[in-house]
Amino acid sequence: MPELLEEQETPQFDYEQYLDIVRRRHLYFLVPLLVGWLVVWGASWVLPSSYKSSTLVEVQQPTMPESYVPSNVTDNLQDRLQTITQQILSRTRLLTIIQKLNLYNGADAPKNDDDKVAALRKNINVETAKDGRNNQITSFTISFTASDPRMAQKVTSELTQLFIDENTKVREEQSQATTHFMEQQLEDARVALAAQEAKVKQFEAIHEGALPTQQSSNLQILSGLQGQLQNQQDALNTAKQQRVYYQTLIEQYKSLHASGRSVDGGPTELTAINQQLEHLRGELTDLRSRYTDSYPDVLKLKAQIAQVEQQKRELMATPTTPGAKQQAGEVESGPLLQLQGQLQSNQIEIQSREKAISSLEARINEYQGRLNAQPGTEQQLLELTRGYEQTKSIYDDLLKKKTQSAMATSMEQLQRGERFIMLDPPSLPVKPDFPNHLKFCGFGLAAGLVLGGLIVFLLEFLDDRMHSESDIRALLAMNVLAEVPEVQSEADKDAAKRRLVLGWAFTAFVGICIAAGSTFSFLRG
Repeated sequence: MPELLEEQETPQFDYEQYLDIVRRRHLYFLVPLLVGWLVVWGASWVLPSSYKSSTLVEVQQPTMPESYVPSNVTDNLQDRLQTITQQILSRTRLLTIIQKLNLYNGADAPKNDDDKVAALRKNINVETAKDGRNNQITSFTISFTASDPRMAQKVTSELTQLFIDENTKVREEQSQATTHFMEQQLEDARVALAAQEAKVKQFEAIHEGALPTQQSSNLQILSGLQGQLQNQQDALNTAKQQRVYYQTLIEQYKSLHASGRSVDGGPTELTAINQQLEHLRGELTDLRSRYTDSYPDVLKLKAQIAQVEQQKRELMATPTTPGAKQQAGEVESGPLLQLQGQLQSNQIEIQSREKAISSLEARINEYQGRLNAQPGTEQQLLELTRGYEQTKSIYDDLLKKKTQSAMATSMEQLQRGERFIMLDPPSLPVKPDFPNHLKFCGFGLAAGLVLGGLIVFLLEFLDDRMHSESDIRALLAMNVLAEVPEVQSEADKDAAKRRLVLGWAFTAFVGICIAAGSTFSFLRG
């Protein structure tokens, strides 16, 4: 007995039970199946048709290499496309399209502008396609759905042109704004550079002669001035020695002339002249040891020696007899006058030399002051020059960027930059996009299957009759030893055959209807 109970408790799939359910409930399943399918599929032919027109727009990259003309529009394409979409889907733009194409003027059309704009915006769709490698937008699709296929095509064409024009406009405006900004920055840099340049020039003008670039010339000039000063001092010392000599010679000449004596057995005038010649020749020898014969002081001393030698020759040609004493007495004062004239010339020369020395010393002090002030001047000039170079570097960099930006703007105006290209013109839809009759046919079949299965399940759930041995076993806690078979009359058998034929005929009818509807939807949809 326990073994029998264990076998009874073991669940097994009973094909006969389900076949019995199909035989008893097939009409309850087929009728809802057909009705559900007919309702959904028939609704697809009742609902108003809408046609969808679409076009593909490609994002074309700039035709010029980036290394030649870098773009000055650096915004993200996805952000720009979203901005353009928002602008085009704005109320003002959509109202313009509605008025231009005379949309929504039917009896069942929206009455106010807001509802028209909402209806138009609802039927517009923009889908982007991205590159899988760098996640960049390569193209996008613009589509519009309307009850009239030609109107859908016109609206799609209008929207596509708006996207292309708006993108070109936005890029040109951004490029021009960048170029204008660079021009303003360049002008500010030019003003700052001019101010720095003016400061440098003003500083160089104030410190003319003491600039670092003039150090070598200042040193050369200072060295030359010091050499000239040394020459002038040497010449001044020589002139002072000559003055002392002339004064001594004049005194000797006066004393000899007063006593009537002569030196070396000759007249007093001849003795004085000889002494003067010896002195001048000694000076000439000294000068020649230091300078060339073309030196001015050498030339001047040679002229003096020639003049004194001429005086000596004239004096030696003068008669010295007693009868000529009176005449000699008249001319003996001539050499004295010449010595006095030479002394006067010597005084003038000394004054000239002293003035030249004073002037040279002043100029030497001036150049020495320039050289002393040069380190501070060099530091100040270095700071000014550093500021000037920095400003000039900024100006050159801005000039280069402004030129590149102007080229990029020109490229955008010539439509050589990034732009939208319509690959395919807006399509003229031949088949409606909604409703899709074939899809509705499938949805109706699924709905009929669910509805028929639900009805059969409810009928079986609510049916408390027993139709099989398993039902009896489930009800009784004992094994069934025997069962009485159903006794059918000929009429019952005929009725069962009719029900079977009717069931198969109705099943074929439902299948043919669904197949025919699907074929019709495929051919017409």
